[in-house]
Amino acid sequence: MVPPSKLSVATGSVMRLVKEEASYHKEMAQQEARIKKLEAPSEDENAEYQLKQERQALEETKNVLPSVRQRIILALERLEQQLEAGGTESTEEIAKAKDAVAEAKKCIQEIS
Repeated sequence: MVPPSKLSVATGSVMRLVKEEASYHKEMAQQEARIKKLEAPSEDENAEYQLKQERQALEETKNVLPSVRQRIILALERLEQQLEAGGTESTEEIAKAKDAVAEAKKCIQEIS
């Protein structure tokens, strides 16, 4: 089996990080919904503890996002360098790489 090219590795890295970023945003939305639900008056004596835990989890998720964004930017730069360097990659790999670049740039714009 032929090992993957540097371009396909860089493409995979960018796509994985973009998916990771989306996953964190989805997780934040879910945590915010749980917090709203827990903020409603309740008979549950454990609600205050659960609310505190959810708020802490939300803050941790928010704190992770800047490092993920930075990793996306770095991976995007490496991928663009690989594309510029050219090589013996197939047109399919180059097309996937260009799609990944477009997806990462879209993700970065949404973040800003």
